[in-house]
Amino acid sequence: MKQDMIAIIDLGSEENSAIAREIRAYGVYSEVYPHDISKKELQAMPNLRGIILNGDKNVTDIDVNDDIYEVGVPFTAYEFPKAKCEQGKVEDLKSFVLDVCKAETNWNMTNFVHDQVELMRKQIGDKRVLLALSGGVDSSVVAALLIKAVGDKLTCVHVNHGLLRKGEPEQVVSVFGKQLGADLVYVDATDRFLDKLAGVTDPEQKRKIIGAEFIRVFEEEARKLDGIDFLAQGTIYPDIVESGTKAGKAVKAHHNVGGLPDDLKFELVEPLKYLFKDEVRACGKELGLPDNMVYRQPFPGPGLGVRCTGAITRDRLEAVRESDAILREEFDKAGLRGKVWQYFTLIPDVKSVGVRDNARSVEWPVVIRAVNTVDAMTATIEPIPYELLAKITDRILNEVKGVNRVLYDITPKPTGTIEWE
Repeated sequence: MKQDMIAIIDLGSEENSAIAREIRAYGVYSEVYPHDISKKELQAMPNLRGIILNGDKNVTDIDVNDDIYEVGVPFTAYEFPKAKCEQGKVEDLKSFVLDVCKAETNWNMTNFVHDQVELMRKQIGDKRVLLALSGGVDSSVVAALLIKAVGDKLTCVHVNHGLLRKGEPEQVVSVFGKQLGADLVYVDATDRFLDKLAGVTDPEQKRKIIGAEFIRVFEEEARKLDGIDFLAQGTIYPDIVESGTKAGKAVKAHHNVGGLPDDLKFELVEPLKYLFKDEVRACGKELGLPDNMVYRQPFPGPGLGVRCTGAITRDRLEAVRESDAILREEFDKAGLRGKVWQYFTLIPDVKSVGVRDNARSVEWPVVIRAVNTVDAMTATIEPIPYELLAKITDRILNEVKGVNRVLYDITPKPTGTIEWE
């Protein structure tokens, strides 16, 4: 069924996503659109019930097309409070959506799953689809949706690009190939990816190389199969928003948004591209996926490639992998798994002087990051107990080769992003 919808017109505000999520929390679907959207485009939207012009007092040079005021639905200008959810403002927004626009509260995961299954069946038809299965939350939910929609027309490809966490490739093969019985192709492309990334320092270039190489691997696997015309991806709404709008600056390019090659041979299938992270998890629950899969810690598409900052070297990459495994193990022992949204280690391309075996050493620092968030658009810092930090530090310094310092990053988002690259 088609949900009623509220369109948010982006006039340069940083709070577009916050408003969209607030409206969805009322049970009404909402999307963000560029400031130069036309009257014709808006009128073509089924079940459009209202339009919000979302500006920012610091933005004065962005305007909309005059004819969109003639679309025929209620309009309002709105500035979401920076201090988060002043009661009066939120009630004003809710009143506009429900009382003025008369929007029906029919946005829920049951309807979303039904709609996406029907859309994918129409899109894919009797063809076959490849899924980039990392084993993370997003790709796992996409897999479940595709199995429901097209069944054995799905082939999952798990690419080990050498940038995965310790033990992850083995776990993906075990869970999806053996337990869930998916048609799973495993490709070990570690050397191929690391050779391409050798000497590359710019984070945007690294993301684009990883994204493009992924597509090449899929193309090669598709040529071994019959009738592959579609590529499924776990793109979600923050990926699109953070990659930039016409009225706003990009935060970063995402490997599955800005890194696709121009000569892509597949048509994309992206059923989650308008969902926030918490909604993806709700979708997974609706599909019956187990909690240990639905609430699995997020992991970026470029993997440890964005946690081995600067030019990736194999020894530093291995140090990231080992330190990350220690952090996750100690968090599990402390009962923090599932209570902290995301936690990981990274190693910047810098060294400092230290002492090891009674001699001067010049080695890397390990940075610990642990954050909590709902939608990945903002994040707060987890206050890790000092005793736990000390234990993790001791293990990393004694068990991870090439490391002589451990640091804890206490920067929230904003101003820092969750990842360093």
